[in-house]
Amino acid sequence: MASIDDLFKKPNAPSNKRKFEYSHDPKAVYKATKIDANGTVKSNGTATVEDLPEDDDMEAGPALPPDEPNEIIDDEEGRFFGGGITNDTADVLDFIDKQDQGDDAKPERIDAAWLRKLALNFERKISKNSELRAKFEDDPKKFMGSEADLDADIKALSVLSEHPDLYGEFAKIGCVASLVSLLSHENTDIAIDAIEIINELTDEDVETQQEQWDAVVDAMLEADLASLLFDNITRLDETNESDRAGLYHILNVLENLSSRSAISESVGKDTPFIPWLFKRMQHKETTVSQNKQYSAEILAILLQSSSLNRTKLIQADGVDILLQLLSSYRKRDPAKGTEEEEYVENLFDCVTCCVDEPDGKTKLLEAEGIELCLIMLREGKMSKPRALRLLDHALGGTAGAACCEKLVEAAGLKTVFSILMKKHDNQSTAHLLGILSSLLRSLPANSAPRIRLLAKFVEKDYEKVARAMQIRRDYASRVGAVDREIESERGVLSAERREERADEWLSRRLDAGLYNLQTADVVLAWLVAEDEGARRRVEGLLGERDEGLEVLRGTLQEQLDSMGSPADEEDRDDM
Repeated sequence: MASIDDLFKKPNAPSNKRKFEYSHDPKAVYKATKIDANGTVKSNGTATVEDLPEDDDMEAGPALPPDEPNEIIDDEEGRFFGGGITNDTADVLDFIDKQDQGDDAKPERIDAAWLRKLALNFERKISKNSELRAKFEDDPKKFMGSEADLDADIKALSVLSEHPDLYGEFAKIGCVASLVSLLSHENTDIAIDAIEIINELTDEDVETQQEQWDAVVDAMLEADLASLLFDNITRLDETNESDRAGLYHILNVLENLSSRSAISESVGKDTPFIPWLFKRMQHKETTVSQNKQYSAEILAILLQSSSLNRTKLIQADGVDILLQLLSSYRKRDPAKGTEEEEYVENLFDCVTCCVDEPDGKTKLLEAEGIELCLIMLREGKMSKPRALRLLDHALGGTAGAACCEKLVEAAGLKTVFSILMKKHDNQSTAHLLGILSSLLRSLPANSAPRIRLLAKFVEKDYEKVARAMQIRRDYASRVGAVDREIESERGVLSAERREERADEWLSRRLDAGLYNLQTADVVLAWLVAEDEGARRRVEGLLGERDEGLEVLRGTLQEQLDSMGSPADEEDRDDM
C-alpha cells in the first residue's frame, strides 16, 4: 500500500533532455464539467447554494461537541477541536500505518529474476494480443482488452531505465527484440508507446556504463530498429497530436543512437532518413514547429558524425537549398528563445558541415554562398557570428583557395578588416583569425588578391598589424596565468601523476585561449615573412615588453609538436 510520502513525492531533478510540448485543447476544459440526467451541470468538488426558508431561530454550522470529562486540548493555533475520529477509526488508521511501515521495510527487489519474470509476462501479453487479433480480426472489441494489457506492460518496462545494470540481461533474454518488434504493430498507439520506452532506455540521462548501453542498443539494431523507425514515420499523421508526439519520440531515439558515430553513418547509408529529414525541415509553416526544428537538428547531428552523410546531402544539392533557406534571414532575425531561432542555428550547422568537404566548398561557390555570408556580416545581427564561422570553415584547408579568392573578389576584405578592429568574444575572434590565416596561407604569391590583402595590413601605419598584436597580448596574458598555475601544480606531482593530468592541463590552456594565441602568431609570422615594414612594426611592438620574434617561434614550434600523428598531416601543411 502506498504511503503518504509516496503520494506527495518531490518531482525528479530537471533534465536537459528536450520534451515534446503538447497543445492545450480548450475542449478538455469544457469536458471537466458533466451534465446529470436532469440536464443540470455537475461541478467536480464545487459547492452550490440553495434557497432556504428564512428562520431566525435556526442554528447555523455544526453542533457543538458534548461536554466530556476528558476534554481534548486544541492545537497551538486553535484550528482543531477534539480528535475528530472514533476509537475504531483510530485503530484502523494505526493498522494501516503499520502495514505501510512493513511495505517500506520490504521493497520489491529488482534483479535478474524479477526481470525474467517481467519478460515472460511481457511475451505472454504479446502472444495473447497477436492470437486474439488474428482470431477476431473483424471484431475489435474482442481484442481491445488484451491490447490495453499489452500497453500497460510496455510502459512497465520504463523502470529498467533506473536499473541499467540489467541492460545486458534484458538484451540476452531476447526481450529487446520483442519490444522492437512492436514498432510494426497494427495499432500505432502501441508502436508509439514502444518507441517512447526505447527512447527512455537509450536516453543520455540514464546513468549507464558504455558497455551496458552498447548491449541494449546493439540488440535493438539487430532487430532492425532503424528501418522500423522509418517505417513508422511514413504512417504517422502529424495533424494528429498523438502521431505528432510519436514522430518527436522517433527523432529523440535517432539523437540517442547518433552518440555513436558508426550508427550515425549506418543510419545515413542504410535508411532514407537523411532525405526525409531534409525534406521535412523545408516544410512551409506559419510558425516553426518543434518537429521541423528538431528535424533540422537531427540532420545537423548526422552530418557532423560522418563524411559519408555530408557527401550524400551535397550530392542532393543540399548546399544550395540550405543557402536559400538561410537567405530569408540575411537581414531579419528570428524572435529570441523560439523554435525558429534554434532552426536557423541548425541550418547554419548543416551548411557549415557540408563546406568541410571539398565538394561542399565548390557547391558553396556555385550557389554564391560567400556573397551571402558577406551580406550577413555587414547587415545581419543574429546571423553575423554564424556567417563568420561558416566563412572560416569554407576558407580552411587546402581546398579553400578558391573560396579565399572569391572573398577578395567580392570586396570582402573591407568587411573582414572592419570586424577585426572591433572587440569580440573568444569564439568570434577564433573564426576571424582563422579567416585571416587561411587568406595568408592560400592566396597565391604575387597574385592581385594577395597584394590587396597585404595592402590592408600596411594601410594607416600598420594599424591592422597593431590590432593583431593586441589580440596576441590579451591571449598570451590569459594563457600565461594558467601556465603559471599548472607549473606550480606540476612541481609537487610525480611523473606518473603528471602524465595522468596532461589532458586536463591542456584543456585548461585551451579554455584560456591557447588556440587564439597560436592562430594570432601564425598571422603575425606570415606578415613578418611577407613584408619588411610589417616585420619592423611587429619587432617594435614586441620590444615594448622586452620580447622578440622568438616568442612567435616558440608558439609555432609548440603547435607543430602537437601535430605528431598522421591525422594532423594536413594541419601541419596548412601552417
